[in-house]
Amino acid sequence: MECAKCRTENPEQAKFCIDCGSKIEFHCPGCGAVTPAIGKFCMECGHNLKKPEKPAPLNYDQPQSYTPKHLADKILTHRSAIQGERKLVTVLFADVANFTAMSEKLDPEEVHQIMDGCFKILMDEIHKCEGTINQFTGDGVMALFGAPVAHEDHGQRACRAALAIQKSLMGHGAKIKLQYDAPFQMRIGLNSGPVIVGAIGDDLRMDYTAVGDSTNLAARVEQHTEPGQVFLSRETQNIIRNYFESESVGEMSLKGKLEPQPIYRLVSEYPHVRNRFEAGLVRGVTELVGRHREISELRAIFDKVKSGEAQIVDLVGEAGIGKSRLAYEFRESLGQEAGFLTGLCMQYGGNINFLPVIDVVS
Repeated sequence: MECAKCRTENPEQAKFCIDCGSKIEFHCPGCGAVTPAIGKFCMECGHNLKKPEKPAPLNYDQPQSYTPKHLADKILTHRSAIQGERKLVTVLFADVANFTAMSEKLDPEEVHQIMDGCFKILMDEIHKCEGTINQFTGDGVMALFGAPVAHEDHGQRACRAALAIQKSLMGHGAKIKLQYDAPFQMRIGLNSGPVIVGAIGDDLRMDYTAVGDSTNLAARVEQHTEPGQVFLSRETQNIIRNYFESESVGEMSLKGKLEPQPIYRLVSEYPHVRNRFEAGLVRGVTELVGRHREISELRAIFDKVKSGEAQIVDLVGEAGIGKSRLAYEFRESLGQEAGFLTGLCMQYGGNINFLPVIDVVS
């Protein structure tokens, strides 16, 4: 039983909140009457209070109805520190290609059903990377990565979400084609730049003031994107190029821009580049100087492993001191003597159970 005042979860038999002491009252979902929390049936209408209720339908005009609780709590907890801040973000615009033609061909209820399935995919993948949906546009969404929750890897999160959306929509589109004989694809455009976070209401409504044309350029890029593809501006390309494969599609004349803008098509994520160190390996590394003692100690531990003695190594040090480089050099020194399984704790995976283990076995 959740306290209506402080949202603390209480035992079913509780009459007062164990955290704030407020009286716990339960409102019947059938008639709205106040009834004791321990009751099984409403004393006004006889509604079965123990029968599971169907989840309330999503209201795309109310952010609190579709924002995951852990993300909403993070936003509201740090709201006072966020408001008025200038942040670097990646803006994602997505919409359905040829939506008007599809709407004219199908019944409005069928279009509504199709878009509900599409929006669920968009929300799942965007929220998985801790992006926030700023608005639904009828046939698409605008989402931000890096605000109001700041992430230094906002560009990577946005690209990862965009690729996951397109992959999931392939199955959704196949079902629509089979059921309604209508093609279904989305276009996604990304741009990175500064915004200022305005007011954040209790209902999670947020106002953003774009610095320059961060959001406008993302929308222009999306308008020129081919169906089923993800296009990037030069700004986004610059911050993700070591993590994702992309290819130039040339320069395009965009509305509001005096000069043609270079545009890139996002292809895929590099399979072995998931953090800053691995991205640095793409550019190449300098020769390792020193660390001979540490390498020797690791080698001695490895020799014990080869003799059948299990070992665990905990490598600890200040940020930037070279832990990842040391592990990389030790691995390289072993050559073909051992196989390696790697599991990473990614920043966006805080709410994915056993993510490093999944990473190892997948």
